[in-house]
Amino acid sequence: MSRPAHARIDLGALRRNYDTARRIHGGQVLAVLKADAYGHGAVACAQGLAGLVDGYAVAFLDEALVLRQAGIEEPILVLEGAFDADETRVAAARSLWLAVHRREQIEWIAAAARVRTAGGATVPAAGMHAWLKVDSGMHRAGFIGDEVRAAYEALRACGNVTGISLMTHLARADESASDMTAAQIRAFDAATQGLAAPRSVCNSAGMAAWPDARRDWGRAGVMLYGVDPMDSPTLALEPVMTLHSRVFAVRDVDVGHAVGYGARFVARRPTRVGLVALGYADGYPRNAPEGTPVAIDGRPGQLIGRVSMDMLTVDLTEHPQAGIGSAVELWGSQVPVAEVARAAGTIPYEILSNVKRVTRSYVGG
Repeated sequence: MSRPAHARIDLGALRRNYDTARRIHGGQVLAVLKADAYGHGAVACAQGLAGLVDGYAVAFLDEALVLRQAGIEEPILVLEGAFDADETRVAAARSLWLAVHRREQIEWIAAAARVRTAGGATVPAAGMHAWLKVDSGMHRAGFIGDEVRAAYEALRACGNVTGISLMTHLARADESASDMTAAQIRAFDAATQGLAAPRSVCNSAGMAAWPDARRDWGRAGVMLYGVDPMDSPTLALEPVMTLHSRVFAVRDVDVGHAVGYGARFVARRPTRVGLVALGYADGYPRNAPEGTPVAIDGRPGQLIGRVSMDMLTVDLTEHPQAGIGSAVELWGSQVPVAEVARAAGTIPYEILSNVKRVTRSYVGG
């Protein structure tokens, strides 16, 4: 029997979440598949969305090439853009959309407008769609204020740019009480006024909570995988990943005896301890505290002791029927990943994208 640590990916839920994102946002929506689709498997998720999706987005070129090599033909936006002139040429040859957030990237696009053949002649290169990034206040990447119009005109002057879209990124859209998102929307609109191009402002939180930010394109990231970025039940998203394993050893621990590294858990009553085949090397957060929720054979349970590299421990005292072989859900339909993230002092994005080393299976394809 193989190790029971397992991630079950529901592609039907993925498609329904995409439909929800599209319905909320209106217009077109990119499915964000960066970081191996937030730990869900980029190729399988892209294939599961084929025929439904308007396009995909990834972080960098290699992530896009993996999808192209798997036969994914829909538009793919590379959110970090090209890192050098060679990547720009490769992106053009593979019909990838590139984000453009600094002057050098425009120069590389212009330089790639003509390519040299084996015989030494130069011929026009393949056309390219550029996504011009506006820094509307996050101050991480993009053109600011009057730079936007200059960059737009420079792209239009490139002989191989067949389309331009305008985009920005929201820094605090998941904070409904913050006024920063409204300020960013105003800054984006001012910087792009009069420019004839489709626009994209909304990430998942923008789609969920900021109607004024909705434009031609949305970018559905974490909501695609069933996580409500506003932590509310109103979106009716479905968890796509269920991470589970099984108890493979049971130990009875007397009062006053410790369990695990650091002796962090000390039994305050006679305790049945279940040892579960999954740990932080599989992506479960190492700093998850005692009491972090799990489900044991479908019933609520809790973590005890410190999470190890390959295993963790759960309290079986209130689960007299549980034992070796019992199913343990770490997150999924019974245990929301947001609850695990909250307990561990982190965010669902980090937890999901850290999943590795476990067997993945896909249903609903």
